[in-house]
Amino acid sequence: MARAGKLDLRAFQQQLASRLAAKTTAQVEQSRLGLACAGAQWLIRLADAGEGIAVPSMASVPLTKPWFLGVANIRGNLYSVIDFGGFLGHAVEPPAPGTNQVRLVLFGPRAGELHAGLVVQRVLGLRNLAELVEGQKPNDLPQWYGARWTDREGGVWQEIDLARLAQDPGFLQPGL
Repeated sequence: MARAGKLDLRAFQQQLASRLAAKTTAQVEQSRLGLACAGAQWLIRLADAGEGIAVPSMASVPLTKPWFLGVANIRGNLYSVIDFGGFLGHAVEPPAPGTNQVRLVLFGPRAGELHAGLVVQRVLGLRNLAELVEGQKPNDLPQWYGARWTDREGGVWQEIDLARLAQDPGFLQPGL
């Protein structure tokens, strides 16, 4: 009798673990990381973002476009540091290392072997797509632009695909 109870408990635990894993996967798929940059709100998939860190010290690289801020040593690896607002055509505002809200969002593994990060003014936390209304994406935007979303307060959120951005020829050619 006791043996049958243990088997039932083990089966129950396995079922519970499977259901929790499925729910967690679904929640991750519906979650996006919110960013503020260049006067707009942006969304990226959690799988696209490696991590968000304070902007480290970096070495400048001559003969590059103004939005290419330089390279930084992050845990022994060199990362290209890009001012996302500058890349979008806005004025480049090089951050001072240690600035409170300014963050460097590193590309995650889905972007491939590219060691790069985007400097943004602020990380706004997680947003659930179930709480947003999908709008129509204009046709004239680059391929790395995803869906456009609106929140309950009327705020517009533009989703971007970092894996596609990592393949964009304009992004990959920071040289003058």
